[in-house]
Amino acid sequence: MMTNDSGNRRAPIGVFDSGFGGLTILRDIRRVLPQYDYLFIGDNARAPYGTRSRELVYEFTLQAVKHLFAQGCHLIILACNTASAEALRTIQQQDLPRIAPDRRVLGVVRPTVEKVGELTHTGHIGVFGTPGTIASRSYNIEIEGMFPHCTVHGHACPMWVPLVENRESAGDGADYFVKKDIGLLLGECPDIDTVILGCTHYPLLIDKIHKHMPQGVNVIQQGPIVAHSLADYLRRHPEIECHCNQGGTCRYYTTEDPDHFSPLASVFVNEPVNARRIVL
Repeated sequence: MMTNDSGNRRAPIGVFDSGFGGLTILRDIRRVLPQYDYLFIGDNARAPYGTRSRELVYEFTLQAVKHLFAQGCHLIILACNTASAEALRTIQQQDLPRIAPDRRVLGVVRPTVEKVGELTHTGHIGVFGTPGTIASRSYNIEIEGMFPHCTVHGHACPMWVPLVENRESAGDGADYFVKKDIGLLLGECPDIDTVILGCTHYPLLIDKIHKHMPQGVNVIQQGPIVAHSLADYLRRHPEIECHCNQGGTCRYYTTEDPDHFSPLASVFVNEPVNARRIVL
């Protein structure tokens, strides 16, 4: 592993998630920006974050950020909706000025929200997410702050992540729960014309979602949006980009057993994964 170096040495872009879902963000980032090196950390041993208190989510996320900084990363993406919703702002405002003023940590919520204004015509936005993300109202706060004319309708989908992680995303059970949750969300407000997939696992259910979503409803996936937002960020911030190594490599680390992590991780990124274990 790389040693700590706060000088001009180039290093990977860090990508952090509480578990597996952020791998869909990483996958799309690498499609758009394949030239960079990446270092992914999944805190699988302590997942899911969605059921944790805000204080614990912040504590765990900050531990991962500090670890990635120690590997030389100047830029970190929190590829986790819960961490982005409950820890990012505090890390940006309180921790970075103190521990790493020349480094940056970005999330996935705000880039996703920025896309909403281009797509909605009715002003009614649906959000599918984990119970933790929906309870945090992070999307409500961001959307209503940026687009005051919009109304947000959040709906928790507690079965969607287990379906993905148990490799049942193509089965009949996935049809049942996806159809049920879409019906419940649109039953609450038939005027919803744009739905955000507010969990990074959900792209693995996209075929089922498109199958059961009525025509005319936009479905927003985070991965491509975050990837293009990151490309734009690097163009606008050469002082950060100059620290990002361009070797086209990707390394994977997990806080759990790599023999458990690697096979499922390969499903998310569509390539073989050989992860190593770390302790945060």
